[in-house]
Amino acid sequence: MSDIDFELTVGPLMFLWSPERIADFYRAVANNPDVARVYLGEVVCGKRAPLAAQALAEAAERLDAAGKEVVWAGQAMPATPREAQGLRDLAAAGERIEINDFAALASLPPGTPFVAGPLLSLYNEAAVGALIERGCERLCPNVELSLDVIGEISRAYPALEIELFAYGRMPLALSGRCYHARARKLHKDKCLFACEDDPDGMPVRTLEGEALLAVNGIQTLSYGVELADLAPEALRRAGVTALRVSPHTGDPERLLAAFGAFAHGASSANTLREAVLASEPPGPLVNGYLHGRAGHHHVSAT
Repeated sequence: MSDIDFELTVGPLMFLWSPERIADFYRAVANNPDVARVYLGEVVCGKRAPLAAQALAEAAERLDAAGKEVVWAGQAMPATPREAQGLRDLAAAGERIEINDFAALASLPPGTPFVAGPLLSLYNEAAVGALIERGCERLCPNVELSLDVIGEISRAYPALEIELFAYGRMPLALSGRCYHARARKLHKDKCLFACEDDPDGMPVRTLEGEALLAVNGIQTLSYGVELADLAPEALRRAGVTALRVSPHTGDPERLLAAFGAFAHGASSANTLREAVLASEPPGPLVNGYLHGRAGHHHVSAT
C-alpha cells in the first residue's frame, strides 16, 4: 500500500435535505476520525438557506466539538443583497470561507484568506494566479479539469493547496431558471421547494430513456458519480494534498471509512472503488474528466 497521506474533507451540501437527514449525516462525519475539514453553507439556492440554517449551525457546533475544522462556503450565484451579505458577515466574523462566485471578492478585504471552490470557472494558471494575489490559499479545481492540467497549475504555484473533488455528482452549471420548478409546472418564485423531493438531484433522461444528467433546483449536475480512484502517486504528482467528498445519500459511514483508508494509504484505488460501490452511490461511478476524456467514462486504475 502507499505511504502517501491525504487530508480528507467533506464539501458543502448541495441539496435540500430535511433537518433530520442533515443531523444524521453530520453526526456520521463528526464521528469519523479521518475527516479533518468540513464545508458548510448553502451554495446553490438562497431561497433554501433559511430552511437548513438551524440544522447547519447545530452541525457546526458538533463538528467543532469533534475537532473538525469548519469552513463556511458562499453561494455560487447570489441573487439578492441579503444573499451577498452572508459571505461578508462570515468574513467579518473571522470565519474561514470558501468562495464560489467571483463577485464575492469585492466583499472581502484585500488579503482575506479563502478557498476557491469548484463552482468557480478557473481553467488556467493565470486565472488561479489572480485569485492567489487576492488571498486564495487552497483550490478545489473545476471538475472538468484533467489531472494533467491540475498538475500544471500546482507546479506554477507550489504553495497553493490542491483539494480534489473526489466523490459526488459533479457540479457542472447554474442557471437563472429553476429546473425543478419547471418540471413540476411551477414558477421559480413559487417553487414549493420541489428540489426536496430529490435528495441526490433529479435524473434527466434522453428521448431514448438513457440517463444523461441530474438537476438540483437551478443547478445541473452529472448523472454519474465522480470517484477519484487513481493511483495515490499520480494524485500527489499533480499536487493534490486533500480529497473532498460531496454529501449524498447512501451509507456515509461506509463511504467515509473507505476514503479514510485510501487517504491514509491503507487501501488501493481498486479497493476504494469496491468499497464506494458498497456504500450505495446514487449513480454509476465515473472519472473520465480526470483522465482527459468525456466525464461519463470510467477508466480503471492501473
